[in-house]
Amino acid sequence: MPLKIVENFDASFTLEPQAKETLFKLLTGVSFLNQLNQHLKCEKLEWTELLFQPVPYSSQTPKGMPAEFEKYYDSDEYAIINVPQNFMFQAKIFKPSRLCAIYRKLVSY
Repeated sequence: MPLKIVENFDASFTLEPQAKETLFKLLTGVSFLNQLNQHLKCEKLEWTELLFQPVPYSSQTPKGMPAEFEKYYDSDEYAIINVPQNFMFQAKIFKPSRLCAIYRKLVSY
């Protein structure tokens, strides 16, 4: 089976206000932030309110994300996570099917 190379991928999306509000509440919930803090070994995280849809790897997007978000990937001050699927379901977000969220690490051990 040959690989299909995707040169152009539209990663834009719009969330309904209610879905966005629900998702943001879930992504800033105390227990979820505590889990992230433990996993990322940092004392505190700050939600940047930045979301993006992962994109296919290509010569223009070698990290699988829109180019404007690559600066966060290369920084030790930020963490990029996959939004949990149960959060997507609870917020009733079905398109796009995957999202990534960006957090700022405020203090590290």
